[in-house]
Order: sequence, then structure tokens, then C-alpha cells
Amino acid sequence: MYESKHSISLLFNANNVYDRQILEGIGHYLHTTKVDWDVFLEEDFRFHGDDVSEWRCDGLIANYDDLEIKKIVDNISEPVIGVGCSYSDLEQYPNIPYVASDNFALVESAFKHLKEKGLKRFAMYSVPLDEHHRWVIERERAFAKLASKEEYSYQIYKGHATNRKTWHSTFKQLSDWIENLPKPIGIIAVNDARARHLLQACDHLGVEVPERVSIIGIDNDDLARNLSRISLSSVTQGCFEMGYKAAKLLHKRLEGKKVPESQVLVGPVGVEARQSTEFKALSDPYVIQAVHFIRQFATKGIKVDQVTDFVGISRSNLENRFQQEHGYSVHTAIHNEKLVRACKLLAESEMSINDIAEKCGYPSLQYMYSVFNKHFNSTPSAYRSENQKGKESKVASF
Repeated sequence: MYESKHSISLLFNANNVYDRQILEGIGHYLHTTKVDWDVFLEEDFRFHGDDVSEWRCDGLIANYDDLEIKKIVDNISEPVIGVGCSYSDLEQYPNIPYVASDNFALVESAFKHLKEKGLKRFAMYSVPLDEHHRWVIERERAFAKLASKEEYSYQIYKGHATNRKTWHSTFKQLSDWIENLPKPIGIIAVNDARARHLLQACDHLGVEVPERVSIIGIDNDDLARNLSRISLSSVTQGCFEMGYKAAKLLHKRLEGKKVPESQVLVGPVGVEARQSTEFKALSDPYVIQAVHFIRQFATKGIKVDQVTDFVGISRSNLENRFQQEHGYSVHTAIHNEKLVRACKLLAESEMSINDIAEKCGYPSLQYMYSVFNKHFNSTPSAYRSENQKGKESKVASF
């Protein structure tokens, strides 16, 4: 038997992964409890600033990072649960139950990830501050605090707001900043959209990622990640949990239970580590170039001669340098890169094994089977069964 129906309004501008995942968390609460809510959300998932006096609802969950939403919701009497960013100054929180994404924990996760790779220099690529990006200053403060505490040198570059008219000049200034940074360096982007700018600029400059510049974003947005040739490492926010907790708090208020006007901080889910932070401390510039080329084109069926042609030195010279830096050959580096990609696709996708073999540059499915038999004494299908996402992959030791 379901509880009495309530009319609930969700006020979000769900044109980004942050809002969408919060809404997913709210939806999950609805599916896993006995609440019977009549939920209103605009058809395009965006808030349009309707007249408050015309609303008919029993409660709301609203994104308080959006100042237009906050201004309107502050003037209504119905129960409201706010969601948004965290603040270092407690006085900045609204006087309502509020579920916050922990900005310090987000930046700390990104910072620790880069530091564990052995990096000693750090930077942050931010956005110009305005009243609509209050979360930005919190992430900048967190980054400066973390880097200063451990006495690392660091920079913060705000860049410029981007639009169609200003993009070329903005991109040029970003490229100049990257070019003048000391390297190797790890850069934390305040979100994945800014991280994508960094990847584009590094590609344009010919700056190797991650060998010279390692990049990590925040949001783990598939759209931003898939628009780049090099896959982006990113911190996943706990947005799903935020939505679930917000719905639970509203449920309590609608039941007449006391809910304190305080903050619930939600930390990140974790770091999704991908190519953009696969940094290894390399000193030989020819090896750095070769590794970068191999990362990009190993699955295209390249041979050792193509790598040496790209670097511009003899095969024997490059092989000697590889042995000194890595302890193995250029051919092995190509082989390992293909195998790492195949293992990742087997563990994290539903792609057919035949398609994976083709995508990873194996000449045939039979050849891929022989590779897996040699390395794991297993078949690709058995590897997939044993290494679903979330489990440690055997290829991690490569």
C-alpha cells in the first residue's frame, strides 16, 4: 500500500551531467520506497522562471547553484530541499535542509591522483568568477590549500568565458599558458568542459599528454570525454547519492518529521583513471615522443618503423633508449598498449569480442585469442567473465 500522493516540483536545468545524475538519484528513491509522488519536471528538463503564485505543489527539490531558481524558491512557503555545492564559509549555506557536493573532497581526489603518479608540479584551469559560478572559487581555494600544505609549486589560470566569437582568441591564450608551464606538470580542470579545452590545446601544440602534461577533470561527463582523442581521467561526483538523500529528506518533511536546517556533504564516488593521467616519469625526449605516438596509434596496426619515422632517429637508437627508460622494446610497448585497450573493453563494455579484436588492431580474432592464452592462460571471453568493471584487472601490472 502506497502512502498518500504528494505533488512535487523538481527545479533543475538538466543540460549537464551534474543535474541529470541528481535527478537519477531522486528517481531511484521513488522506485525503491513506497512514496507516491506526482512529480513535475519541465519537458526539456530546464527551469523557465514561471510565476510562483501559479504553482500547485506540496514540496520542492531545487538546484541552489542556479541563482534564478534560488531567488524564486526563497520566496515560497512549501517545504524545500536544496542541492548544490559546498562552501568553506558556513554562512553561505541557505537556511533550509541542503545536500551539497563536497568541493574540497572533489579537488583532493584529483590532486591525490596526480600526486600518486609522481608529479611534483601542479596547476588548475578554472573559469572567470561570476555570481553563477560560486562553486569555482571553492575549488580554487581547495586546490591552493592542498598544494600549499605540501609545499608544491602551483598556478591557477582562470582563462576566459568561451563563445563562438571569442573562441579563437581564448584558445590562443590558453595555448600560450600551457606552452609556458614548467613540465612535466599535472593540471586539474574545474570541470570536464575545461579539461577538454586543455586536451585540444595540447594536441594543437604537440605537447604530449600525459607524458608532459597530465590532465584530470571533474564530472566524468561521457560527452566531454568522447569528444577528445585522448580519453580523460575525471572525478565522479556523488550526484546520484545527492539526489537520493534530497528525496529522502523531502519525504521526511512531508511526513511531518523534523528535518534540521543543516548541510549534508556528499563526497566523490572516485576517480575514473584514463589515458590523460597515465604518467610515468620519463626523461628521454625521444622516448616521450614515441610513447605518445604509440598511445594514439597502437590500435591502428602501426609497426616499429612507423614509430622511428615519427621520432626521427634510427631504430637501433630508439630501441636502446627504450631499453634504458622502460626495460623493454618498442615492439613490446605497441603490443602492451593494444592488450591494455582490449582488456579494458572486455571488462567495461558490451562490445563483441570480434569487434574488440578489430578495434584494438589485431589482425584476426584467432591472433587475439593466442595473445590472451600466452599472457593470461585464458580466453578473451573468460577474461571478460572474471574482470567485470569494479574488479581489479590483471593488466594493471603492465
